[in-house]
Parts: sequence; C-alpha cells; structure tokens
Amino acid sequence: MTFEIEGRVLGRTLRAATWLLTVFALAGTTLISSSSCQTLTGAKSLAQDGERRLDEGRSTLDVSTLTAARALFEECARRDLNDSVCFYGLARTASYLRRAAETQKDKDTAKKWRDTAITDVQHAIALNNRVADAHALLADLYSAKISGMLSGIQFGPKANAEIQRAFQLDPSNAQAFGVMGRKYLYAPSMFGGDLDKAIDSFRKAIASIRAAMRTISGSPSRIGRRATPRAQRRPSPRLCS
Repeated sequence: MTFEIEGRVLGRTLRAATWLLTVFALAGTTLISSSSCQTLTGAKSLAQDGERRLDEGRSTLDVSTLTAARALFEECARRDLNDSVCFYGLARTASYLRRAAETQKDKDTAKKWRDTAITDVQHAIALNNRVADAHALLADLYSAKISGMLSGIQFGPKANAEIQRAFQLDPSNAQAFGVMGRKYLYAPSMFGGDLDKAIDSFRKAIASIRAAMRTISGSPSRIGRRATPRAQRRPSPRLCS
C-alpha cells in the first residue's frame, strides 16, 4: 500500500514538473519572440531616423550631420545584420562623406570613405540584389576609382556591369542615368567620353525623377521621397504585431 501511495505521489509530481517545464518553455519562447520583434522594430526606426539625417546633410555635405546619420545606420545594422536597408544607408552616408572630403581637398579621407562605401553597398547587394539604386551606387563608386588606363581596365567593366544590372531592374532608374551622365562627362573621349551623351543621360535622369513625382499621391509628407520601382516592391513578412 505504501508503495502504491508513493507511486501516485511521484506520478503527480512528475506530471506537475512536466507542466511547469512546458509553461517555462512557452514563456521563454514568448519572451524571445517579443525581444526579436522589438529589435526589428527598433532597426526600422533607426533606418528611418538615419534617412532623415542623411537628407539633412547630403545637400550641404555637413560632416557632423552625415556622421550622425551614419551612426544611426550603424546601430541599425548592429540590431539586424540581415537588413539590406541598413547597409545601403551606410553606403550612401559614406559616399556623401567622400564628397565632403573631396570638397575639402582631403584625398586620403575621400579614398577611405569611397572604399568604405563600396564595402557597405556590396554587403547590401549580397543581402538583396534586386535594388537598382544599390547597383547604380556601386557603379558610381567603381567609376570613382578610375584614375588612369590601368584602373580603367580594372574598374571600367565592373562599373558598366553594375549600370546594366541597375537598368535591368529598373529601365528608368534616375540614379543609373545620373551615373551614366557623369561617366560620359568625365571620361576622356578615347574611353567613351561624350558631352552629348552626358547631356542626354542627365535629361533622362531628370525626366525619370519628374515621372516618379507624378506617380506620388501628392501628400506633402511623401514629396521628396525616392519612388521604388514596382518590380522592386515586395511585401514584407509580418513578424511583429
């Protein structure tokens, strides 16, 4: 009889322990999921804040504002290593910091930011290779590395390949037309430089921007945002409620 009572008690104890373990496991899963959602939401917010600071700093090339924007994108990338938007933002800020260094005649700093931007945008493309703007930016950065015949042989084909990829994804991409325009404008004639083609490319870039603006709803809060080509839009999975 004693053994029977002890067996029943032991059975109830094991069932209770199993139930408690299940509760703790579910609670842990809920906590982890909640933490992940907060992290992803925080990364998205940081990317939006970084974009606003970048918009503030890019027109004036203010180094402090651009540096603040980069810090936001860096934290965004730290929180979500798989978010291509964070790394594309890093690449854009590095590209504008390069331009700021060039205006200050600081060649070494300009080269550093150029190479940093290349690394960042390559990372963004590795995460999502269907963003035309990212390929256009990489083409522009490759073109910036061309300083003579040898570097032209090395980076010219890479720049052309990225421009072609950008147009494959978005035939009317304004940034890609801008890159083409700068390429025709600054390249020597023996390497394809052509003033008429440069002007034509810049005109197409402007026309593309105007067309994109016409497709925007007209809400003041959306004016000035870059339009995303329809082919590049894809629904995001609903991870957090």
